[in-house]
Amino acid sequence: MAAMTDWEVDQRRGSEFLGRKPAGARLLGGDSAKPVTGTRVPLAAPVFVRDAHAVDQPWKIKWNPDTCIRCGACVATCTFGSLQPRLQRRGHTVSAGRVPVPLDTTEVILAIRQSNDPAQACRGCGMCEKVCPTGSIRPVANLHNRFAVVARRGGAPIKRGGRAHLIPGRVLDSIKVGRISQMTDPSLDAARHTFELLAPLGRSLPADQLPLKVENGKLVPAGRVPPVRWIYPILIGDMSIGALSWRMWEALALATAYLNEECGLPVRMCSGEGGLPVKLLTSKYLQYMILQIASGHFGWNRIIKAMPKMTADPAAILIKIGQGAKPGDGGLLPAAKVAPHIQAIRGVPRADLLSPPNHQGLYSIEESVQKMFLSMNAAFRFRVPVAIKVAASSTSVSVFNNLVRDPYTIVGGFFLDGIQGGTGAAHEVSLDHSGHPVLSKLRDCYLDAAAQGLQGQIPIFAGGGFGQSGNLAADAFKAICLGANGVFAAKIFLQAAGCVGDEKGRCNACNTGQCPVGICTQDPALVARLDVDAAAQNIVDYFLATDQEFKKLMAPIGNSSLPIGRSDALISMDKVVADRLQIAYAC
Repeated sequence: MAAMTDWEVDQRRGSEFLGRKPAGARLLGGDSAKPVTGTRVPLAAPVFVRDAHAVDQPWKIKWNPDTCIRCGACVATCTFGSLQPRLQRRGHTVSAGRVPVPLDTTEVILAIRQSNDPAQACRGCGMCEKVCPTGSIRPVANLHNRFAVVARRGGAPIKRGGRAHLIPGRVLDSIKVGRISQMTDPSLDAARHTFELLAPLGRSLPADQLPLKVENGKLVPAGRVPPVRWIYPILIGDMSIGALSWRMWEALALATAYLNEECGLPVRMCSGEGGLPVKLLTSKYLQYMILQIASGHFGWNRIIKAMPKMTADPAAILIKIGQGAKPGDGGLLPAAKVAPHIQAIRGVPRADLLSPPNHQGLYSIEESVQKMFLSMNAAFRFRVPVAIKVAASSTSVSVFNNLVRDPYTIVGGFFLDGIQGGTGAAHEVSLDHSGHPVLSKLRDCYLDAAAQGLQGQIPIFAGGGFGQSGNLAADAFKAICLGANGVFAAKIFLQAAGCVGDEKGRCNACNTGQCPVGICTQDPALVARLDVDAAAQNIVDYFLATDQEFKKLMAPIGNSSLPIGRSDALISMDKVVADRLQIAYAC
């Protein structure tokens, strides 16, 4: 049994803490055991300087008792337990009668108090302000907090979800489209011209390696050609059905199907690790899904069993070796989010689900090609592209070079994820202090392949912070000009659906299972807050707007197809960025 503190000993003895204090502690107000007002301190009243307090948290609750109508909406909507109703005695001095005589009166009112417990810290989600009918409460950022210290008491590392490391100043924001076609080569009309916004997903062979022969004056196939899918250059990145609520995941899948079937945009969505519902696996809509197999292999037992019943091939298989946020660290799905349907899909009990930091049994690039890629290609009879996802790092170019030189020509894509990507749950130390920005590694991979005359054979898709400014079209356009075939993004679509998290630390509590808008939780009461149809509609609208904005950037440079590698169209107003990415510097 752990030894009791002096304060706990005093509580057991029934002391009212009048004359002494625990060793090493000081009461607020000085060394005296009495408060400033001179009244006696109740048993539970003392607050020590060393104790965690609301003032130590990153967000402070501002509450106006004069305009509050005590409806309780703020307390009911707070999923983190940060708001606590308390009875409070308040004094009044009134004067009444023909000869006013000051009279002191007191009343007991219901007050709102912020929890001091770091486990119930306010996340700044602003839901209390949204539901308050009188605007009497709101969270305010506390810049001088010491949460990083008090939250580690008890010996547990800090965990968080949402956005990963926030790098001051976005490189993408210093890059502009600086080459405008005018008299030399006229620009296009974005409203009237026809654009082809399609990117290949799959291995492309050079002309001299195509298995073709001439028979009777016609070209006929003489061997296997790697499968290629032509898709929209912006993908919905991998988010598992365990990380998201079933309603959010359904909204993403519904939006993807609608964009393909009704809008003519061949958008693809990645499943993330964890498997898919059987109903989707056996439907025609599987053709819009990229199935991910990660180091935990969660959900793949169900996928394998569903293969004989599949009516359509998936868009691709994505083997996740690593991710940009918390690279080198394994995946984590907290037990609070392992709902019964997640247990059924993954075939696991209700417990923390940890994915290993790497694929067990794979110790080299060559081995991964022979084992993983060959087996996945064979499983779908070489009809489905198989790609790899890795974290951006100093070794990215070496990995890409080995894949480009793959003699089997079965590697169908290279997904490169950067440090500014998001994650559902991770240790904060991994999020903030490990990883690599994606743009420089994207540029290195493209230029290295171009130097060998091998660019374009394996499409490069970049991710990690795209859409962080809210404008995904501009970010994607710049990345494509730097050598990407397309980009993948995730959090921006959650924000379109109603996520209140932002890039300045608001909310980002995806790891807690207490998402206030029903997006990253499996709690039925919270999931019910999300309107599937409205969320899907918002995602569709964002894609349609992005498509128009993308064309607005393509038209001025005179491109009617994706400007892959058109770095001459870009300028940077930062000399360091310009030199590193080998684009023009302008001031």
